[in-house]
Amino acid sequence: MKRLIVADAAERESITSSIGSPRPTDNGFRATCGARYHPPDARRKESSLSDTPHSVEVQARYRGHRSVVPFACLEASVIISGAGNGVAVVALPWLVLERTGNPAAAGIMGAATAFPLLLSSLFSGSVADTLGRRATSIVADVLSAISVAAIPFVDATIGLNLPLFVLLAAIGAVFDPAGATAREAMLPDVAARAGMRLERANGIHEAAWGVAYMVGPGVGGLLIATIGAGGALWATSLTFLVSVLLIAFLRTPGVGRPATHERPTGILRGSLEGLSFVWRDRVLRTLTVLTMVIVAIYLPIEGVILPVVFEEQGAAGRLGGTLMALSGGGVAGSLLYGAVAQRFSRRSVLIGSLVGAAAAILAISLLPPYPLLVAAAALAGFFWGPFGPLLNLRMQTFTPPAMRGRVLGILIATEYAAGPAAYLLVGWLVARFGPETVFLGTGILMVAACLGFAALPTLKHLDDEGPYSAELQPPDIKPPAV
Repeated sequence: MKRLIVADAAERESITSSIGSPRPTDNGFRATCGARYHPPDARRKESSLSDTPHSVEVQARYRGHRSVVPFACLEASVIISGAGNGVAVVALPWLVLERTGNPAAAGIMGAATAFPLLLSSLFSGSVADTLGRRATSIVADVLSAISVAAIPFVDATIGLNLPLFVLLAAIGAVFDPAGATAREAMLPDVAARAGMRLERANGIHEAAWGVAYMVGPGVGGLLIATIGAGGALWATSLTFLVSVLLIAFLRTPGVGRPATHERPTGILRGSLEGLSFVWRDRVLRTLTVLTMVIVAIYLPIEGVILPVVFEEQGAAGRLGGTLMALSGGGVAGSLLYGAVAQRFSRRSVLIGSLVGAAAAILAISLLPPYPLLVAAAALAGFFWGPFGPLLNLRMQTFTPPAMRGRVLGILIATEYAAGPAAYLLVGWLVARFGPETVFLGTGILMVAACLGFAALPTLKHLDDEGPYSAELQPPDIKPPAV
């Protein structure tokens, strides 16, 4: 659910995309294609441990070189940068309202940043596969830090108005998807270096996103109360610089710049290769469409329906508790999946995840007493928690390592693309029919969608071992049993 939360933060606050953040997603409620790629053992050149792309030969070098430090650096970077984005989710709207006095200004900024955010996410994977994942993450975080710091700096020097807010937000929206994509693309490499199964690594990674987005908004509120919205944005900029330092110390095979023959021939060509790869893999295509459908159904619940419901009840503060329950449940679900994944088939876990999450969302849509609603929200997050790790695992084990960034870029872009149209439609429906009616219809639609996808025969191939399963598992750790 990390990606859903990330995507929703960008749209719900309408301006989160000005400082970035992927995913999307996930937290609570993220074959071949003719690409110009050569097998891992083809034309391999000797290079340093930090720059050599993944291969069977490189895996052999992990013996005696295992270290959890790269994995710890990556996850710390995810938590710190994600928490910084969470701070900005609160601080930036506050500053906009303080300076403009216009509640519609946030919506204008959201519209101005939606296209740059989507466009950047489409091409971010190709950038990561060209420059190298570590370098892309570092450069993106540096530029994100500058773009965030520019807002309070301009405010303190020449003053901010709506056009300047829009301009700085649009500029900031360009950078962060590349950093998020690059960090996620490095996950299998640092997990192998740590001697960790991919299932567990993916569970921890998704949980890290969830923790970041539980902590960030609360810290943002405290910072606004103590040092103001501008100071909170300076703090956000600092989190990106800390992320830069953490990634700079990350050294492991596969994260440096790839060999020439493994890079895309161009940014556009690379993105098209990623899109083609996702489309040709039936399971990955199905999971991608599933993600888009769930995002389109769920995000308006969190961003439109629940705020209206709680506002009508005169209890707007209940929204924060509900979202915290969703995020907390997602963290627990992701961690539990990582711990017990070896005991269950992936298809069974996905079907259980879909059915459980749909039932919980339907329960929320009935608007029970608030304690029961919060409990249902926690269950929704918990059941959806394994989905991110499952999607990651499928992508990682079936995607050539040199193409991982391109494929991830497409997956993240589809999540960003799913929400805006749904927001507009649900907003109109709520105004016409009322939040309670629309909420119940949305809950029923969620059940129908989840049960429909759960019945697809394509999912039986979710347990197939990918061609890169053994390569991405560190020595002496066998791929999970089917």
